[in-house]
Amino acid sequence: MAQQMPVSGAVVGEKMAAPLRDDLPATSIHLERARRELLRAAMDAVEEWVVVVDAQGGIQFLNAPYAEFLGVEASEVLGRDVSEVIENTRMHEVLESGRAELAQLQLIRGHHMIAHRYPIYRDGELIGAIGSVLYHDTWEWRQVNAQVQALEAEVDYYRQALETPTGARWQLSDIIGDSPAMRELACKVRKIAPGGASVLIRGESGTGKELYAHALHRSSARAKGPFIKLNCAAIPEALLEAELFGYEEGAFTGAKRGGKPGKFQLADGGTLFLDEVGDMPLAMQAKLLRVLQDREVEAVGATRLVSVDVRVIAATHRPLEALVESGEFREDLFYRINVVPLKVPPLRERRDDLPTLATHLLSRLARRSGRRPPILSEAALERLCAHHWPGNVRELENVLEAAFYLGGSHIQPTDLPDAIGARHGDARHGDARHSDARHAATHQSDLSTPASAPESSTTARELHTTPVTLREAMAQAERQLIENALRAAEGNRTRAARQLGIAKSSLYEKLNRHGLLAETP
Repeated sequence: MAQQMPVSGAVVGEKMAAPLRDDLPATSIHLERARRELLRAAMDAVEEWVVVVDAQGGIQFLNAPYAEFLGVEASEVLGRDVSEVIENTRMHEVLESGRAELAQLQLIRGHHMIAHRYPIYRDGELIGAIGSVLYHDTWEWRQVNAQVQALEAEVDYYRQALETPTGARWQLSDIIGDSPAMRELACKVRKIAPGGASVLIRGESGTGKELYAHALHRSSARAKGPFIKLNCAAIPEALLEAELFGYEEGAFTGAKRGGKPGKFQLADGGTLFLDEVGDMPLAMQAKLLRVLQDREVEAVGATRLVSVDVRVIAATHRPLEALVESGEFREDLFYRINVVPLKVPPLRERRDDLPTLATHLLSRLARRSGRRPPILSEAALERLCAHHWPGNVRELENVLEAAFYLGGSHIQPTDLPDAIGARHGDARHGDARHSDARHAATHQSDLSTPASAPESSTTARELHTTPVTLREAMAQAERQLIENALRAAEGNRTRAARQLGIAKSSLYEKLNRHGLLAETP
């Protein structure tokens, strides 16, 4: 609906205002004149420049600041056509369309200005229009816009601080994933979050282990307490003790006056997240174990112990059991932090989540850059689904960020890095061995089997007559089943995946592994 400027009673401009009635008492006439004079004075007092025209485009009011800028006397231009007084005006267009024009750029006397224009209606009839110049040049608009953006950033900061006063940003509902593995993990998180037991989150790099640490804290009874995190691999060994347990004034050269609390003291009443705990030096492991057992912290240079109430959540991508065997990680500390283990699955084990993840990441990039989110083409999605993703979600995010800026409104396979969807070396060699064995078996089978024999019996005969390892035999059988399903589905991958009882994304992975992706439509 077009914006309208309704009129009730008197408005600026004698022609558009209701005339004063002679039969009114003298007091009423005096009050009406005083009201109109007050209205004119108010319009002259504002910094915005205002012009009012009648239905024919004749000027009925021009406030003093606007008249001064135009270099005219307001009283002398009344009744004149607005286009004769104001260059590049669009008041006539508003009168013709009956629609408002908001925040329009207008060049007046060499200055680019931001103007609003509204039609004026009385009893449903268009009787004129009003225009106002809000910003007298684009620099003034940019200044205001910068202030607005700064205020929005400040509001976002305080909103985020209000929503997450403890430092934990994410909750379980923020984690993208609806595959069976992710649903099972979410269920486990909900069960263990309310308790105070130590949790060890394991998973490959880039799987999102920290997200689950945040979610555990936000879902626990400690949610209103602090959430403190420390990357054990990022702190030099010489400083790690001071970072964990704090130090007293004068504890060492360069110590801060008054000392500094450590992460354990800061996390008192809340949660301490120790990321990359597998990289912690052995000497520090012994001190961490004592704190976890006694719930007491001794700062560097201190002479007394301080009790702390902290839930510890640790995370690592390293095989701690192997580190324990090699003596690089203390066995007693391993059992202390591994009370409740959580394993975050790699992206290649939850490929069903990949389309949703990709859409979410592209939308987030669009919000950051102020662009519309691009559409991921079916061919590009196939390439993504066929990739092994050794870097997991972090790698996916980087790949999509590159495609976001390289591609247009639709992301095509050519916008993706060359490595995405290409078979890695082990799979390539394995595929060659499987292919050679399959062709040899097929040739031998053709010599003794009628052409009309069922393909299932051909597969069994191939496996029986070809000297291959168990792994090769299983891969050969899988390839044959996929080929049979694709043949039965006339090349339709969706129907073939349904027939095989697997997800379409899993089928793409297998097609890529067996070298069939380019051979199928």
